[in-house]
Amino acid sequence: MNVVAVWCVAALGFLLFGMGWPISALRRQENRYFGFNPDPTSLLYKSIRAHANTAEYAPLLAVLILNLGAHNPAPWVIWTMVAATACRYLFVVGVVAFPTMAKPNPVRFIGAGGTYICGLMLSYALLVG
Repeated sequence: MNVVAVWCVAALGFLLFGMGWPISALRRQENRYFGFNPDPTSLLYKSIRAHANTAEYAPLLAVLILNLGAHNPAPWVIWTMVAATACRYLFVVGVVAFPTMAKPNPVRFIGAGGTYICGLMLSYALLVG
């Protein structure tokens, strides 16, 4: 198994599961244990959306990365694994760290676009590998 693949999947796992704790703390702080206020400036709302989006993309990326990492991947595939993982982190930062989700920002754009491109590249690598 390629060590980069293992580290990328571990990083995706830390991102997904690591976001749960702060969301629980924010819910406790706001005394909101069910639902949320869909205010695009609310840290709780932004955190929930970033976590949900991560839950949509991280699992399939992890499967692709682990499968490709088990079969002596080409250097471009390894770099794509790293880029995909970095893009997921960029997306989360682009959602949570900026004042509002109501307006696009370059970090979120790069994170989302990079996820799409890297996901397509890893899917292609799986087909031709």
